[in-house]
Amino acid sequence: MNILILGRGKTGALVAEVARQRKHEVVVAGTGENAQGAALAPEKLRSIDVVIDFTTPEAVLQNIEACVKAKKSMVVGTSGWYSELPTVRRMVKSSGIGFLYARNFSIGVNLFFDAVRCAAAALRLEYLGQIFERHHAQKKDAPSGTALALQKIIKDAGGTELEIISFREGEVVGMHEVVLNSTNDTIYLCHDAKSRQGFAEGAVRAAEWLADKKGFFDFREVWREM
Repeated sequence: MNILILGRGKTGALVAEVARQRKHEVVVAGTGENAQGAALAPEKLRSIDVVIDFTTPEAVLQNIEACVKAKKSMVVGTSGWYSELPTVRRMVKSSGIGFLYARNFSIGVNLFFDAVRCAAAALRLEYLGQIFERHHAQKKDAPSGTALALQKIIKDAGGTELEIISFREGEVVGMHEVVLNSTNDTIYLCHDAKSRQGFAEGAVRAAEWLADKKGFFDFREVWREM
């Protein structure tokens, strides 16, 4: 495939490396190359099969709109824009493109979501809980998209919306912890990413999976098919 990667940050650079290792043709556009949407002009996208976005919450919606207009399928790993999900869903469905987003592309995190969903039943049995998340100091959004996903999963399964406590420090890749506490015991559930490799591999696999599909997809619902 021909893949355009938006974003030259640490994760975007690793996504490009993984995509090349998997024999894809890769073009990378950072903030400079995509000023005023220059990298997403129709003539620039003519040979592109899938666009992968790892940019910023401020840029991602304009990037989505440009890909919808150009009718190019898109994988979005940027977080911080989820209040606009209904609008984006409508745009994608009316355009007929393929669109896949993830709060986290790591297979381990998605398994962690399943474990948390099961454990959330404790909140109906006199347990109290909190969510903790730690990321590197440069991360723009807080809470993280993964922490917000955990919060929703727990509320849906356990009936209680837990507080999220966020930390931004050093070079922490990403750690998420759910603590459920009762008078009898404490349950700790934790996912601690050792590197961004899992995110990058998941994003490239998502682009490969999306290549022949149309519609709006959440990685949490389809990752097992990859």
